[in-house]
Amino acid sequence: MRLHELEHVLRAARGVTNEREFVVIGSQAILAKFPDPPRFLAYSNEVDVYPLHAPEKADLIDGSIGELSMFHDTYGYYAHGVAPETAVLPLNWQERAVRLETAGMEGAIGLCLHPLDVAYSKLAAGRDKDIAFIREMIRCDLIKGGSLENLVKEETEKRDLQDLLLARLQVCRGVT
Repeated sequence: MRLHELEHVLRAARGVTNEREFVVIGSQAILAKFPDPPRFLAYSNEVDVYPLHAPEKADLIDGSIGELSMFHDTYGYYAHGVAPETAVLPLNWQERAVRLETAGMEGAIGLCLHPLDVAYSKLAAGRDKDIAFIREMIRCDLIKGGSLENLVKEETEKRDLQDLLLARLQVCRGVT
């Protein structure tokens, strides 16, 4: 996915929900900070999103511009309406969110997770594809492993979760 496609999804989500602000929590959130990321980091054709002030309208997004919708068939990418609790996020992620607002979005606003927060949520998910994504973010210098480690240490409330995330980060760094 490319930035103009993310903008299109957010514009369409606005049309479907009559909301203006949307939180982008998946991998495509990195497009707000890195509009032309390495190919591996832009492979997904799905935008995980929910309306900031009306998260219950995520179902409208899923039903109208979601997977297997006419929107998806037409453009080859789609929105996945999610709930705020879909991703495990660090404390204060909202303060780091990257605001995406362009003329082409026709008033829609994306509050996109900061790349470090994307990596944190992927550490929490812990799937092979998430670990590979984080490795590539570090390899391509989109994030620093040390910065992610500091984020985990400073902004994780539960000690057992912190230990799990730090262990997974070691795997991302190739240390076992």
